[in-house]
Amino acid sequence: MSQAPESVTDGEIVETRGDERVELLRADTNNDGKTDVWVVDTDGDGKADLFQFDTDGDGKVDITMVDIDEDGQPDEVVDGDGGLPPEQLPPTVQL
Repeated sequence: MSQAPESVTDGEIVETRGDERVELLRADTNNDGKTDVWVVDTDGDGKADLFQFDTDGDGKVDITMVDIDEDGQPDEVVDGDGGLPPEQLPPTVQL
């Protein structure tokens, strides 16, 4: 069983591995045309170390998780965007 993250705080700015924001994946999990999951590489090594989730469908980040050592276990979890808001894209259209 995995251990719980070190901290869960409200509105905290998170530390990441780097200062870049290369979005490896954006996903619309509930088919409402808005992004619900962002998977980000912040140091340019091609591995995800920042994960953000919209849990209520409003198109804004509600939970941010950081995996500083890229071991697959979250090192920090915060409410909100962790001071790292994603670029807003227009909604997608389902055909």
